[in-house]
Amino acid sequence: MAAKVLDNFETLLLDLDGVIYEGGRTIVDAIESITALKAKGVQVGFITNNASRTSEAIAKQLRDFGLELNAEDVITSAQAGALLLKNLVPQGSKVLVVGGEGLRSNVLLAGFKIVDSSKDSPVAVIQGFDPSVGWQHLAEASYAIQQGARWVATNQDWTIPREEGLAPGNGTLVSAVHTAVGQLPIVAGKPEKAIFETALAQFGTSSAVYIGDRLDTDVLGANRAKIGSALVMTGVTTRKELLAAKPDSRPAYILETLKDLLSNYQAPVKTKRGYKLGSTEVELLGQKVLVSFGDPKSLAALKCACLTIWESGQPIHTLDVEQALYE
Repeated sequence: MAAKVLDNFETLLLDLDGVIYEGGRTIVDAIESITALKAKGVQVGFITNNASRTSEAIAKQLRDFGLELNAEDVITSAQAGALLLKNLVPQGSKVLVVGGEGLRSNVLLAGFKIVDSSKDSPVAVIQGFDPSVGWQHLAEASYAIQQGARWVATNQDWTIPREEGLAPGNGTLVSAVHTAVGQLPIVAGKPEKAIFETALAQFGTSSAVYIGDRLDTDVLGANRAKIGSALVMTGVTTRKELLAAKPDSRPAYILETLKDLLSNYQAPVKTKRGYKLGSTEVELLGQKVLVSFGDPKSLAALKCACLTIWESGQPIHTLDVEQALYE
């Protein structure tokens, strides 16, 4: 029996970039759909790997887009990172912060003293993205880590979507420090569980679905945290990438836009050689993945093709997938 995605969960958790907005533009259907869900009584929270801004700054941006929410509804990787620090070093310790106001404010709230130089002998380094981060900041972090400071990274996103295209993310900056120090940080943000555990505690729930636009952070993270996972096709993940998703990065739900949350979720039905959804059918014939009926560019075809490929037991590179499915 068909049901809405949110019939199975108490709380809806949403990514920001690529799901609600892209740069200064809102994503199609996002604001209207969230507003409609909140009007129906759905508890909605927001999780972001962005550590450069405070929760209040992010909440204000969302309010400016037309959403109603408080700062407490926004969970950032800076919050999760500061909580991780509390488990690693004593409160009141000196911490070298590489990042923006969002990260610095959370480190202060967690009871630490912020320093900006390795010469101040910090016991920990916490690193998050901010456009102002430069070589000197990365160098100071490297010196402190080599002197024995514990190292926490808010996240390792390789890219950040902007209106002009994809830009380097915190992962590229973390990688620069990693190259210098020869070790890896403890990571607070997606796809690690810490940020999801922070959110579940904040919203007082254990039943949640997380919707994002990336397989490597959003879907993988939700799956690791053992909550519902959904991918919305409005961000960086392409159809080709989704078809080739690794087992741990496969979403339970695939959405065209957030508007799909307002209607019953249409799940494909298994057939003898593949999957069928409505009048659309995808089959695996030998090594060929073909759309037998329907529009290969439709969401229905994508859903059917994903399950057909994922359950074939064969690596996608060994299959001949109809080109129209992933163009």
